[in-house]
Amino acid sequence: MEHQKIFISDLDGTLLRSDGALSAYSLRMLAELLGEGIHFTVASARAWGEIVPVLRDLPLTLPVIAINGAFITEYATGRHLVINNIENDFAQTIYQHILKEDLLPFIVTHNGTEDCLYWQDLKNEQMQWYHDILHVHKDKRIRRTEDLNHALAEKVIAFAVMGPPENVRALSKLLAAKYPGRLENFLFENPYSPGHWWLTIHDWRACKSKAIQTLVEITGHKLENLTVFGDHINDIKMLQLAGTGIAVANAEEELKQHANKIIGSNEDDAVVKYIKACQ
Repeated sequence: MEHQKIFISDLDGTLLRSDGALSAYSLRMLAELLGEGIHFTVASARAWGEIVPVLRDLPLTLPVIAINGAFITEYATGRHLVINNIENDFAQTIYQHILKEDLLPFIVTHNGTEDCLYWQDLKNEQMQWYHDILHVHKDKRIRRTEDLNHALAEKVIAFAVMGPPENVRALSKLLAAKYPGRLENFLFENPYSPGHWWLTIHDWRACKSKAIQTLVEITGHKLENLTVFGDHINDIKMLQLAGTGIAVANAEEELKQHANKIIGSNEDDAVVKYIKACQ
């Protein structure tokens, strides 16, 4: 695969429309391109179980990168090839910092058999919104617990913290200052619920760029033949890594500064049209 092109796209705001869905055109065209042997996959902040409902029965043969690089996962089976979890003692320390900011997290774990998503109380409207969305999509990971410390005994993949912006921002700054180089944290406004600010907390290895590096090594591709597509700050490192880094027109200005090329918006099927033009 020394000269084989490989394409990796972010999902939300990039491959998906602003309503969080893949257009009928993109779905049909990707199926055709994959059938013709194109090397394509996605790198997303979503979990595998949240990726499948939008990509459906696309014949992806390359693994997908989930939860910002915490998982490299076989698309068809959900089997994790790589798990980049937070060490348990460190996860407990992070949890205590979250509590001190008067916040409660959702905790993503892997219990050795399956992925889980634990919650204790829905402390604010942001948490309620996320909980309701998970139920609408019948997410099988959801677990209600009386004590989140039970979740911390499993492999902790990520914390998702949401609440008043001032509390969430304060937590983000504290963790960045206190544990430089040990965590990958992303503070962002929920694109599907404006005004709701979230912080996701991962192990330092759980980074899209690091996962992509591992993926190309596993599959035998070359970084110089890699094209990636993104829209958000958590895509910057993967744009810097790839031979070609592409931003969609609706991308954040900070990300566009790192792009080799800017294409149309996520509403215009720009990613799939670009890939098709490369064939």
